[in-house]
Amino acid sequence: MRLSVIGCGYLGAVHAAAMTSLGHDVVGIDVDPAKIASLTAAEPHFYEPGLGPLLAESVATGRLRFSTDIADAAGARVHFLAVGTPQRKDSTAADLTHVDAAFDGLLPHLAAGDLVVGKSTVPVGTAAGLAARLEASGTGAELAWNPEFLREGYAVRDTVEPDRLVYGVTSDRARELLDEVYAHALSLAIPRIVTDFATAELVKVSANAFLATKISFINAMAEIAEATGADVGELADALGHDARIGRRFLNAGVGFGGGCLPKDIRAFAARAEELGRGESLAFLKEVDAINLRRRDRVVTIAQEALGGHVHERRIAVLGLSFKPHSDDVRDSPALDIAVRLKGLGADVRATDPQGIANARLRHPQLTYVEDTRAALQDADLVVLVTEWPEYAGLDPVETGALVAGRQVIDGRGALTSAAWREAGWTYHGMGRG
Repeated sequence: MRLSVIGCGYLGAVHAAAMTSLGHDVVGIDVDPAKIASLTAAEPHFYEPGLGPLLAESVATGRLRFSTDIADAAGARVHFLAVGTPQRKDSTAADLTHVDAAFDGLLPHLAAGDLVVGKSTVPVGTAAGLAARLEASGTGAELAWNPEFLREGYAVRDTVEPDRLVYGVTSDRARELLDEVYAHALSLAIPRIVTDFATAELVKVSANAFLATKISFINAMAEIAEATGADVGELADALGHDARIGRRFLNAGVGFGGGCLPKDIRAFAARAEELGRGESLAFLKEVDAINLRRRDRVVTIAQEALGGHVHERRIAVLGLSFKPHSDDVRDSPALDIAVRLKGLGADVRATDPQGIANARLRHPQLTYVEDTRAALQDADLVVLVTEWPEYAGLDPVETGALVAGRQVIDGRGALTSAAWREAGWTYHGMGRG
């Protein structure tokens, strides 16, 4: 099947390469020449495990190519809209500028029978508006909404073998075309939910809202644990044995970040306000507040650990990306904490296996160190804020020989507190009395 993918950022690039690996012929379109050049050279402009080799293999077959000319999308039977929907600068609502631009650019190149498939995370009601515009265009093309559920670090697998497929469609033909696109996943008996536009749009944002709520819930419990001497890790283990709750996403720490959860829950709440149902999602504002408060808590612990102030004290910050196995520093708690400590006058030495380049673009004022040992050298305090395996696996005795002061803040609950304390460290956990 011939497909086009409009927008070759994180979502679009992964989707294009993954679809090619399933046997489709794919053209990826983006307005950024540098992005297109790097993808054509099979050199992703972001870090995602497994994507580089998959791109190289897909481009070499000749079935995947990239272009800056949206006219090259003509002739494809299915066109995926995979552009970004960032937070607006003047509010917490989603900015649909890129969605509208991609849609408008694609319209002249559509033919009767084509299917335009939205994958971007959008406010509920967006698909209905685009469908009306598509019908009025007279092209004979049709719209569907097919939300993505990618996890950074596992995006290739999540595209090829997702945990579920959701189709927002208005005809059997649209469903049949999507079935043809996803024949491999369906052959594996992966669940498929066929629904309307609004439900398909709500699936993604409500899933993100639920996950964000679960993370903020356990972080709220961490605040109570700190006040009472309880251990939030053991609390989470006990809660997780309840099948109705489950253990996943109950890890207390510095909270969530990245390009999805923060902006999506804010946009969801903003959309509820627009619909006159703001009270329904008012709790998401507290979810967001709890999440941001955890960053404040790390800075407070750092100040207390260093005698009330951090000015001119050397602090090793381990982690800059919002999660391991990613170079994404958008709304990253780790990077935010490093910047706040620097703002208080600390001598911050920040490191990350993949996120330094992106962090430097956003905050050049920080001192970045490529090597973990160099970042730790002579540090008065160590702050672990991204749970990369190499940080979780640090030996407390060897690490202790490098630093000036054996104090560590474990912002992700990644370290074995007993082992670090036995090695002479003062261990500061998040909600671990």
